[in-house]
Amino acid sequence: MKLVEPKTERLQLRQWQEKDRVPFAAMNADPAVMEFFPALLSRAESDAGIDRQIAHIHQYGWGFWAVETLVDQQFIGFVGIKQVTDDMPFAPAVEIGWRLAAHAWGKGYATEAARASLQVGFEQVGLKEIVSFTVPGNFRSRAVMEKLGMSRAENFLHPGLPQGHPMQEHLLYRLKNPQ
Repeated sequence: MKLVEPKTERLQLRQWQEKDRVPFAAMNADPAVMEFFPALLSRAESDAGIDRQIAHIHQYGWGFWAVETLVDQQFIGFVGIKQVTDDMPFAPAVEIGWRLAAHAWGKGYATEAARASLQVGFEQVGLKEIVSFTVPGNFRSRAVMEKLGMSRAENFLHPGLPQGHPMQEHLLYRLKNPQ
């Protein structure tokens, strides 16, 4: 499959570029952005995350894309779809996910870009279902999932977190292909 770069009315979902590394690292070091993640990320961890996303996109043609605003080409975070790791209790599956810089919150960007990502997943890739997950207290992400029409399916313990970790419990949401 060729590389896909969805565009919306206000946003470009695109391949990652070297210039994204600094603002992405700043985002991943922001306690507000990372509130529902186990830890802030170092620059090296952040760069490794970009490298993983680039590899996924090159393998499948789609993934967690860098997102920029069309009006000023400002990097605001990532949104997209990607294969979940094999250790997830609902694998194999494709998840939809997002992480935006705090200055981009409250503008509808996550929902707008996620809708474009769902369209790629269902219409171009032909997926039967897309999932998403978060910790129970992440009401902003849960609101996006619900705006997308996703339904809460089940609770699970995230295998990437140690037993008893306060963020180990996650909620799984599902959305079937409407076709």
